[in-house]
Amino acid sequence: MEPVLELSNVNYAYHTMDGETKALNDISFSVAPGEFVAFVGPSGCGKSTLLSILSGLLKTETGQIRVNGKDLKDSTTNIGYMLQHDHLFEWRTIYHNVLLGLEIQHMLTARTRAKAEELLELYGLKPFADSRPSELSGGMRQRAALIRTLVLEPDILLLDEPFSALDYQTRLSVGDDIGQIIRNAHKTALLVTHDLSEAVSLADRVIILTKRPASVARIVPITFSLEDDTPMHRRDAPEFKTYFNLIWKELNKND
Repeated sequence: MEPVLELSNVNYAYHTMDGETKALNDISFSVAPGEFVAFVGPSGCGKSTLLSILSGLLKTETGQIRVNGKDLKDSTTNIGYMLQHDHLFEWRTIYHNVLLGLEIQHMLTARTRAKAEELLELYGLKPFADSRPSELSGGMRQRAALIRTLVLEPDILLLDEPFSALDYQTRLSVGDDIGQIIRNAHKTALLVTHDLSEAVSLADRVIILTKRPASVARIVPITFSLEDDTPMHRRDAPEFKTYFNLIWKELNKND
């Protein structure tokens, strides 16, 4: 199976009047269609920089990124980016917040409106379609933000710590919910997180990055022998502790 995403020897540095700060160092990995990959690493190592490059917000200095066999700059593959905060507008209803991306990209049609309504129904937000964001819980707001991203029908989802603003209990519930939504939609997803438990519970593979400038320290395949393989069930499985400890030791190897 051809990878949907392939990075080869990617480097990036920030340049200021005070000099150069190298953020990424010789990053190489590939992602298969439908795979869920999580990135962990020390704070400030360059995880979010990597997602910004993949989204096209930043350009690599050297190295190559290919999406479905084409250079990133030439690719027509739709990439969705879900940020740490939901960024819902209080002056718009939930329904009209969900439509925002479609409006910006001039994709608002009868078909895409119907798709938005279908996703609101599917993920339990249809009764709140006319509500304002302040009337929803943090978890429901994040679900609305995900629907706003999914309605654009992205082939690849970039998730930059999307649960970090939630309290712990809500974070567990929403992580389980959104993880299953992404898998059921058969989306390829790349998640940046500081939470090792979150990475193990959601991902097919965990890519461990070194301290800045980030390079790939290790890639850990994650498999569970579960009949009902959900993020919440993974946390109770015997393999969970093994993976958590392995990743923890790798992250702290050079401290």
